[in-house]
Amino acid sequence: MISKILPYAKKYRIPAILSPLCIVFEVLIEVTLPLLMSIIVDCGISGQSIAEKDSFIADILIKMGFADKVGTDLILSTGAFMLGLSVISLACGAAAAYFAAKAGMGFGAELRAGIFNKIQDFSFSNIDKFSTGSLITRMTTDINMTQMAFMMALRMLIRSPLMFVMAISMAFTINKKLSLVFMCIAPIMFTLILLIGSFAHKRFSAMFKKYDKINNYIQEKLIGARVVKAFVRAKHEKENFRVSNDELRDASIFAEKLVILNNPIMAVSIYSCILLVLWVGSKLILGGTMQLGDLMSFITYIQQIFMSLMIISMIFVLSVMAKAAINRICEVLEEKPHITDEAADEKLCVADGSVEFKNVSFKYSNNAENNVFKDINLKINSGETIGILGGTGSAKTSLVQLIPRLYDATEGQVLVGGRDVRDYTLRNLRDSVSMVLQTNLLFSGTIEENLRWGDENATLEEIRAAAKIAQADDFVMSFPDGYQTDLGQGGVNVSGGQKQRLCIARARLKKPRVLILDDSTSAVDTATDGKIREGMKNLLPETTKIIIAQRINSIQHADRIIVLDDGKIDDIGTHDELLARNEIYKDVYISQQESKMEQ
Repeated sequence: MISKILPYAKKYRIPAILSPLCIVFEVLIEVTLPLLMSIIVDCGISGQSIAEKDSFIADILIKMGFADKVGTDLILSTGAFMLGLSVISLACGAAAAYFAAKAGMGFGAELRAGIFNKIQDFSFSNIDKFSTGSLITRMTTDINMTQMAFMMALRMLIRSPLMFVMAISMAFTINKKLSLVFMCIAPIMFTLILLIGSFAHKRFSAMFKKYDKINNYIQEKLIGARVVKAFVRAKHEKENFRVSNDELRDASIFAEKLVILNNPIMAVSIYSCILLVLWVGSKLILGGTMQLGDLMSFITYIQQIFMSLMIISMIFVLSVMAKAAINRICEVLEEKPHITDEAADEKLCVADGSVEFKNVSFKYSNNAENNVFKDINLKINSGETIGILGGTGSAKTSLVQLIPRLYDATEGQVLVGGRDVRDYTLRNLRDSVSMVLQTNLLFSGTIEENLRWGDENATLEEIRAAAKIAQADDFVMSFPDGYQTDLGQGGVNVSGGQKQRLCIARARLKKPRVLILDDSTSAVDTATDGKIREGMKNLLPETTKIIIAQRINSIQHADRIIVLDDGKIDDIGTHDELLARNEIYKDVYISQQESKMEQ
């Protein structure tokens, strides 16, 4: 897993190297300070010569010119030296924190961009595999956890083991017998920490799943806030949220209450060790085999050792949490897009708007038992206007989604412009096939910015021409800011019908070979619907138009109408032909005419 995400830190490798380097200097200084303190206690306070002190730090100070200093002079000189080292240590620590933060934040940003870019390559089936809420959690909570672990690794994962080794070395240098006290306690502490970590990983994995669940719930209910209010379901949804929120809280507590055992275990170990060291050390002092300054230094090293172990245990716990997060991130990074164009011809462009289905069968998942539709054979000529009618679940949308390769056919071939859709690059194919989905989605920004999704280089005249075909220009120009009107998030500042017309204009602006309208005029009145159809017929004569509709009057003037029923083509013909021979079409037509008469 580490090898999968580590390349995202490559851009920040210099601060990632400088941070541990600064840590090394900081640690070297920190383990030197207790020895200097022992010089002050054993030589400065007692008034003895520094040359009488049996210590390598004393030899260093002698070489630095401290040999003639005694008493207060030695205390002040050594204290000033300690102060200078402390300032340098502080600077090294601050620099290490700065470089670690720069590398960590940069790593998180690169990893987040990597996941976002990966998701852009996903097909609809890939996105179906991961819920939207789960993908959001992985790009936020999981990456934040991984980023924090990376920053901790740069600093604490270097500092703590180095401090641990250096402090133990210094402790053994001072008194080997006294060091055995620590060596008796350390194995017990390590065993307990490992046990905590092994059990905690499963608990944190379960906690992240609860995060996914609540994010999915929040996203769904925020998107559907208007429906919730319309059906007066706020109280019900509050209760549902409380349940999900409580589940997340309980999962978090269940995971954390095991981890918090780490602190009391460390505290008991530290204070037990210090008590034993003081007891044994006092006997050594009374026996004349150890000096007071050495005991003080030894206790400081014991504290440094246990502090290092405490930080290592914290890193261990964090790594347990991070492991679950990194695993979820790697699931996204390792997911292979189900639709690729690696074998496509980059130079191949769609020649015309003809569409053909040859023995096409489709199901959303390879594990699914039943096909959505099976053995579909259909040929659409370039420039034709095709209507598609069928009841809910008749696979109308699923059928047309195969044309721009939003999904791939499970069996058979889909041809556009006389060539298999797999022969084209996704860019070339989708630039030639424009689709207005059932969900009319607009983005934050101005109307002009949204329409430029169809053609980023379009002039304002071209934008207005597309809007006129979609019957959108009049209402856009009625706004004080015209095409510079801010739509708000999701296009909340326009009505459903206006949103549909803007989406049609956006699709038209691509100048596609094939234009697919998936029930995209359902919120438009019949008069406006007729004007849109007339505009497309007159101004887009060479574009193949495939219109999915529930209203027969939206497709009755089509060259041919396809009637779908339960994933099969029930009939194909003109409005008059189907009205004369097809029972499904006739029933829909009669029911809609009766509804008009009642109105």
